[in-house]
Amino acid sequence: MEARETPHVAGRLAGKVAIIGGAGSIGPGWGNGKASATLMARAGAAVVAVDRDPDAAAQTVEIIRAEGGQAIAVEGDLSRSETAQKLVAETLSAFGRIDILHNNVGIVRTGGLVDTDEATWDMVHAVNLKSAYLTSQAVAPEMLKNGGGSMIHTASIAGIRHIGVDYLSYSTTKGALLPFSRSIALEYAGRGIRSNCILPGLMNTPMIRVGLRAPRLVAMSALTFDSSASNRSRTPLSRHQRQKFTCPMVVVKPQISVVFPRLFASNKAFL
Repeated sequence: MEARETPHVAGRLAGKVAIIGGAGSIGPGWGNGKASATLMARAGAAVVAVDRDPDAAAQTVEIIRAEGGQAIAVEGDLSRSETAQKLVAETLSAFGRIDILHNNVGIVRTGGLVDTDEATWDMVHAVNLKSAYLTSQAVAPEMLKNGGGSMIHTASIAGIRHIGVDYLSYSTTKGALLPFSRSIALEYAGRGIRSNCILPGLMNTPMIRVGLRAPRLVAMSALTFDSSASNRSRTPLSRHQRQKFTCPMVVVKPQISVVFPRLFASNKAFL
């Protein structure tokens, strides 16, 4: 995602401070969190890149600073309450306010009803759902001090329909983010905090590429990015999304402060 591809965002978030959970990438290329952090920085926001992998968070910060933006990295497991509190403290220390929270942390574990063990179920819920609860809870009071803010939660098309892969824990947690976001939006509607969900479809990201090379997942889904024919057969428009089109800029712009609560499906051909 080159800077020349995103000139339209310049200045839109000037003066804002954005926290992006899962801002690193588990492999080469652009994951959703890395793309979101970079694009918000290009729009003028000061960015807090949070990831449990300090090297991945640092790489995102390096990209932002190389382009002249402001960013810091925070290491931590967002499924733990102490990390959420640490995140708020370090953000306020560095930038003095919090305007945007993008809950983008997520992991994928395959398995249907019988194949999913209790430990996997609990782990995926902690990372994908509990982390959103803890960070939103910690950030909301700071947003209220500034008159409001914007929360964005990365759900998935898999949370509202089956997309050809059995991953019960992932689908359940991503689906649960929808009423979670809606409840926040309605609770804080009169106090300036907006809450929306993004539902990406099948995307060519490091998480998918790394995950799909696991023998079990390849066998279940018959999807690989090295042989795109089977992949395209499951994608109605016969192409994969690019991260710059699903970054949540559309829901954080101050100009659309009346939009809530919404589910932004980034590939409606799946619906």
